[in-house]
Amino acid sequence: MKEYRLTDWLPTTKKEVELRGWNELDVILFSGDAYVDHPSFGAAVVGRILEAEGLRIAIVPQPNWRDDLRDFKKLGRPRLFFGISAGCMDSMVNKYTANKRLRSDDAYTPDARPDMRPEYPSIVYTQILKKLYPDIPVVLGGIEASMRRLTHYDYWQDKVRKSILVDSGADLLIYGMGEKPLVELAKRMQQADTGLPLQRDIPQIAYLCKTVEFVPEEGDIRLYSHEECLKDKKKQAANFRHIEEESNKYAASRITQEVDDLTIVVNPPYPPLTEAELDHSFDLPYTRLPHPKYKGKRIPAYDMIKFSVNIHRGCFGGCAFCTISAHQGKFIVSRSKESILKEVKALMELPDFKGYLSDLGGPSANMYHMRGNDEALCKKCKRPSCIHPKVCPNLNSSHRPLLDIYHAVDALPGIKKSFIGSGVRYDLLLHRSKDPETNKSTAEYTRELIARHVSGRLKVAPEHTSERVLSIMRKPSFSQFQEFKKIFDRINREEGLRQQLIPYFISSHPGCREEDMAELAVITKRLDFQLEQVQDFTPTPMTVATEAWYTGFHPYTLEPVFSAKTPREKLAQRQFFFWYKPEERKNIINELRRIGRQDLIDKLYVKR
Repeated sequence: MKEYRLTDWLPTTKKEVELRGWNELDVILFSGDAYVDHPSFGAAVVGRILEAEGLRIAIVPQPNWRDDLRDFKKLGRPRLFFGISAGCMDSMVNKYTANKRLRSDDAYTPDARPDMRPEYPSIVYTQILKKLYPDIPVVLGGIEASMRRLTHYDYWQDKVRKSILVDSGADLLIYGMGEKPLVELAKRMQQADTGLPLQRDIPQIAYLCKTVEFVPEEGDIRLYSHEECLKDKKKQAANFRHIEEESNKYAASRITQEVDDLTIVVNPPYPPLTEAELDHSFDLPYTRLPHPKYKGKRIPAYDMIKFSVNIHRGCFGGCAFCTISAHQGKFIVSRSKESILKEVKALMELPDFKGYLSDLGGPSANMYHMRGNDEALCKKCKRPSCIHPKVCPNLNSSHRPLLDIYHAVDALPGIKKSFIGSGVRYDLLLHRSKDPETNKSTAEYTRELIARHVSGRLKVAPEHTSERVLSIMRKPSFSQFQEFKKIFDRINREEGLRQQLIPYFISSHPGCREEDMAELAVITKRLDFQLEQVQDFTPTPMTVATEAWYTGFHPYTLEPVFSAKTPREKLAQRQFFFWYKPEERKNIINELRRIGRQDLIDKLYVKR
């Protein structure tokens, strides 16, 4: 087991800065999460990436914004800029349930305390720093800022909000996975003579300028203004199609939007990282442990991932309710086998490692090394999903590289078992390629996954049973789930295993009506499921589903879409998940009678 010193973590206090012999910092990061020095935690990644560029970095995790602001003053002013992230989750998703009730815990906080971050830390922290140090640039990053970079609907306030750049007063916003723009920004700021350089040609940044000074360029996509969106929901919906398509293109256009007397400019993103660049990000000297200041305290989010390894970045599923592709991109960037094995060996050195890896996965478990056979075609494509409405014929869906990773990891002395905890895309497992070798690899992967990498329960996400709702969700037909369940059950019988398939479902998604939920109850009853992994749709910024939910129009067709919005409508849908509970029976029967579906009452509650 490796022994660490306090200086093996990035400094968080004046004393820790002095222990390193520094009398000045280049960048000070503020984070809404506790500081866990691990590549799954954004503030640690940003800190280590900048440290690798020779910069002196410190992190202030979960600063107290309610006292005399000493946490914002204790490290003084940085030479280059302040960096701010609300944390690994949008702060409002973190703090509130789908019913807008305060959560009783926070997984990214020591001992899960729920009161250690404000609502919208990106805004609160920036405004404090701008008052204390008006001459120091503030750069926003992380998922909260990334998903709120343009006019967006905020479910918790039930209103359309301006870009977070306007509300916070920050100087720049870096969206998506920010290693490349951050490094470029830091390099340029070190070379700049002015105190507040705005590096406006760096890819993957967003900034504000006065509209009278803005110079449009050929190829710009000009969105409807914030004010137009407030007046016309259809314009807000239409905007989103451009935002999503440009997020998913290899060579995207610059996006602009007017708000007040300002123009928001969103530069196109960098191309996806190379394997070597992603390896570099993961191979930095993380301790992979929480900062020693949290000794004796439990950080639930860390406990969940401390024995897991992220093997790739990006997701080409394009699910309508998910922010992963909007933040990480749809192009898969995979780590090398050497980098993955190096991290596994580092985990084996942790004091309480018992030989079990909880996950060898990523945003989706089985997209490692998948890309277009002809990447020239991918560079012209703007489809948000490579597998919906059907798998792209150009996609190389071989599972051979992933099997190779599993075999290499499992062969390491000291590894007893590696589990797959990430969501598995069963539509990729059922896809029949024109290449026989690809089909062979998929069959081998399916058997190996079920026989060797499931910890008793395999979680998958069909999300719904209605073909119409699934189409809006950009998910495969429910018949594919039923086909996969037959394969799962068969392999379990052949291997002498008794494992469960645990499906995830969502209620109140745009397009879903009560009858759809009642039919979901009937179908899952017939399959002998008593559902437990369920959730009510929560509108989060910058997803197709959220825009459809708020505006009432699908962003791609501008056709009307029904959504359950009132608490009564949402509860009426959710109750069908629990048809088997005696306390729900009376309400469900009354609801089905109200909508004239006696046939579904008979199917759910057959009189004996």
